[in-house]
Amino acid sequence: MLIKTKKYKLETSQYIKMAMTELLRKQWWYVAGPIAVACLAFIWPSWWFISGAILIIVLYLLFWAIQFTGVTQVEQNKVMFEKLSYEIDGRQILMKLNERQGMPISWEMVKSAKREEDHFLLTLSKAQFIYLPFRIFNSSNDIKLMEAYLKRKNLIA
Repeated sequence: MLIKTKKYKLETSQYIKMAMTELLRKQWWYVAGPIAVACLAFIWPSWWFISGAILIIVLYLLFWAIQFTGVTQVEQNKVMFEKLSYEIDGRQILMKLNERQGMPISWEMVKSAKREEDHFLLTLSKAQFIYLPFRIFNSSNDIKLMEAYLKRKNLIA
């Protein structure tokens, strides 16, 4: 069975927000180091430990925000932010710019997938993902079929 979607354009601001959210979900434990530094303030009372920990966390988040903003500006990633339609089947996901131009993505390239309340999120790398909101699917059967593909590929439980 083939799933054909409506055209959809991922906005850059939405991409940055989603990329930062996914980064924080996966790397939340990186905050343990700065918290350990802040705890040194209990041993040697000084506000430098707390301000240093806050500075480390802010710089880490700023670094990734700049990286994800840079992804939106790089020429090779411009296709992620154009109006695309998708054709999804058991072999591949075909991102189509128009009827003649498209890019196939094999299921092996998808590292993980997630079904949220209003979208599917297929992660290809730390900075690349496919965002499929439910409103681009033509029917609820397409959404169920997409979920079946993801279960069959062991990407979601």
